Amino acid sequence: MPTIEPGSERGTRARVARLILEHGPVAAAALGERLGLTPAAVRRHLDALLADGMIEPRTVRPRGQRGRGRPAKLFAITDAGRSAFEHAYDDLAESALRFIAERMGQDAVADFARSQVSSLRRRLEPAMRTVPADQRVQVLAQALSVEGYAASASKAKSGGDQLCQHHCPVAHAAAEFPQLCEAETEAFAQLLGTPVQRLATIAHGDGVCTTHVSPQTLGDSAHRDKSKETGR
Repeated sequence: MPTIEPGSERGTRARVARLILEHGPVAAAALGERLGLTPAAVRRHLDALLADGMIEPRTVRPRGQRGRGRPAKLFAITDAGRSAFEHAYDDLAESALRFIAERMGQDAVADFARSQVSSLRRRLEPAMRTVPADQRVQVLAQALSVEGYAASASKAKSGGDQLCQHHCPVAHAAAEFPQLCEAETEAFAQLLGTPVQRLATIAHGDGVCTTHVSPQTLGDSAHRDKSKETGR
């Protein structure tokens, strides 16, 4: 299986692969613009990734052409490419968590999991205080995408919002240590200021990590109830 390695050439190639993972299918020109690469450099990296089986080409005919015009050539990540990213982080995470569990117990694993998401909370909390409530899920999705989770947000048919993470760098570790998912879900609720419920996870074999975000009115109601209890 191909691996993602550091270094100038391999590092740039890894960035190309990550952009395809997070934003694909995507055209070569768009990759060059995002990374500041020449067309020749982009082609070189794409050819190498194609040879390694990490990406695959796709053709899409522009909308409204009805058979006319040249189909656009896009590039998408393959299962092998996705696995390369997953295993690069997952193996180290699993080893570290097993060490913590063996030496200090499961409570220490939970503390570690909360500490891992605390940095995301610290970075986002100031922004969340100024963002309108109906835009917070979208802001969180964008932040998670920057972290490598390829996240998206949409309105839920049952009310509220749906937050989807299409990639999880530590999926295998989370399958063994659910504290990672639990800490993340707890952080989402705190950042969004409303109850959330994890409906599906990649760690449990689902294709996407899906979180239902309750309407903000429920969060406001819960906050008022808590304030009343505190004031007693």
